[in-house]
Amino acid sequence: MDGKLGQPQIIYLHGFCSSPASWKSRLLAEEMARRGLAGQFVCPQLSPVPDTAMAEVGPLIEQAPGPVTLVGSSLGGHYANHLAEKFGLKAVLINPATVDRLDLAKFVGDHVNFHTGEQFFFSEAHAAQLRAQVVRPTPARYWLLLETGDEVLDYRQAQDFYAACRQTVLNGGDHSFTRFPEFIPQILEFAEIRAGL
Repeated sequence: MDGKLGQPQIIYLHGFCSSPASWKSRLLAEEMARRGLAGQFVCPQLSPVPDTAMAEVGPLIEQAPGPVTLVGSSLGGHYANHLAEKFGLKAVLINPATVDRLDLAKFVGDHVNFHTGEQFFFSEAHAAQLRAQVVRPTPARYWLLLETGDEVLDYRQAQDFYAACRQTVLNGGDHSFTRFPEFIPQILEFAEIRAGL
């Protein structure tokens, strides 16, 4: 685990075609700010190129003043898994993409970012980068949050891939993980973040 002595940090990793303006990122940022913890939250805009995204997040982890917990949603969950194993971190995975179980060919083509309007082409080379990032999870690092009503990803794929990890599986919901607000206090506890002054 991270041996840094400064204040613990959360780095939130958003999903495919998403941004720091995503619902969960904003809610977590707002709640941490309300608790006086704004300086302990980071949500970078991830490049649509997988290798570039990971190259940009690595320095944020290395330069963080305290221990880092990753919170990743959808594709951000895959990235969080990759980085948690690389840097020895804890991670909360929310309806994560289980890349080795997905047909990535379905995603090859033109896309538009939901929030920024940026247009980009997701290529077979990008899909290959994602596949190369897959690494088996160390169970003690993870907390998996799933809703069975996820209409984008089959929750059972993540449930199986992270079978030995801590899991919370809730009936219903959707890909956004509708019950996220009620889990924010537990996520902060998992990250060992205490309320500010």
